Amino acid sequence: MSEVAAELARVKDAFAQPTLALLHQRQAHVVITIFRTAFGRNNKPIPTARLHAQVEEHLAAVRLAGEGDVPQGSGRDLCHRWMRGQWLVRSLDETGHEVYTLTSHAQQALELVKNLSRDRATLSEHRISTILGSVRRFNAEANPDRTARVTILNAEIARLQAERDRLVEGAELVGATEDYMLEGFTELLSLVSALPSDFARVEERFSTIRGEILAAFRAEDRPAGEVIDDYLTRADALMTATHEGRAFEGAFALLRDDALVTQLREDLTALLEHPLSGAILSEAERAELRGTVRLVRDGLDRVLAQRSRVTATLKEYIVSHDAVRDRELEQTLRQVESELTTWMATTGPRATHDVALLPMRAGVDHLRERFHDPADDVLPDRLGAGDPDDAPPVSLAGLMAQGGPQLTSLRERLDEALRSLLPAASLGELFAGFEPSLRRPVEILGLLHLAADHEWEADDVAESFAAVRPDGTRRTFAVPRLPLPDPDLREATR
Repeated sequence: MSEVAAELARVKDAFAQPTLALLHQRQAHVVITIFRTAFGRNNKPIPTARLHAQVEEHLAAVRLAGEGDVPQGSGRDLCHRWMRGQWLVRSLDETGHEVYTLTSHAQQALELVKNLSRDRATLSEHRISTILGSVRRFNAEANPDRTARVTILNAEIARLQAERDRLVEGAELVGATEDYMLEGFTELLSLVSALPSDFARVEERFSTIRGEILAAFRAEDRPAGEVIDDYLTRADALMTATHEGRAFEGAFALLRDDALVTQLREDLTALLEHPLSGAILSEAERAELRGTVRLVRDGLDRVLAQRSRVTATLKEYIVSHDAVRDRELEQTLRQVESELTTWMATTGPRATHDVALLPMRAGVDHLRERFHDPADDVLPDRLGAGDPDDAPPVSLAGLMAQGGPQLTSLRERLDEALRSLLPAASLGELFAGFEPSLRRPVEILGLLHLAADHEWEADDVAESFAAVRPDGTRRTFAVPRLPLPDPDLREATR
């Protein structure tokens, strides 16, 4: 085969992929618009009935905007058509309801369109510096020559030491130009946008393995132990021998290191607070960068959930198929054979016996557990009316100061803390930052009540709550330390 023919075959294979099939179709601009509007950047699962309705609403809005070339059919028909095109996948969520998600092919197409819609920067110093730094770092980590690695590290240490000494001595701090910041933000957004499709590939690999395992179990042409060994081998190879699996393992290792996650949040916060970032980034782009850690964690959750489904399939087969169907059925048949042998020893060859297919239902009469007591219906004694002149004078502010916890204000402060990029570490640290009117002893109970509603768990150690009474006196309470959850973790109610 000539070089041109081989290249033609590779190009044909690329165009046969679902990603380019989506972009190459005549109504691609409408389909991608619907995908971006419905699923957003996080590719959150959407219930099937809701997506059917959303597709019909979005198509109606597109027609009102003047677009004539739109897909024809109901929302359900279009979703099924997109599933056949490998752009949508339908599965069950944690509650057992059917949901739609975008495949990795569809997310790649959306990412490509998103990159083309951005202002692409031309050749710049930032891009050349990024290439040089990547090549230098790659060589420092992959060079087999020990002396060469040490030389590279020494040069980098000397460069960083010289820059540090220059800044410590009060030299001029060279600021980044607007072009440099624009190029850096563009590359950063491109890297973040590629994360959902990378996680989707790992998730689809596990889904494929699950389907093959189910098919192997149903065929029953191989022993169960061989099927399980094959799954373990393929799962290990998926995490070590593929690009997507290695990326997943790297992201999982990153999120296990609290120091790296904190450093990532602080670096993103510093970049978003840069004076030039306001003129470069839109609100959508700022939100995209701000939710990077949450985006990674959502992708990890979906991959782990898909891997758990594969493991659950194995467990169900081992527990249900082997123990219940094979062993119990075998024991039952042996008992039936034993009883038939005993019965045939005392009866003739023409004897018959009627056997009910289902056992008779057991009837249990209802027994009353509690009888009527006339004393339960006796009314309490009437309360006597007091003299209003004997009541001490009080004010509304005094009554509120002596009242229960201010749950509305406490809930607002707690929600603000959970939305913060750098939240308080514990409930006691959050309480210490309140004004005196929200630091009454009873407010501690209010915070614990709200924490119980969120089902947060306390540590074994105690921390101090410095409370201020309405009369100005202070009192310190020792309360079990209750850490605030990470702001990027999804709450169980979502």
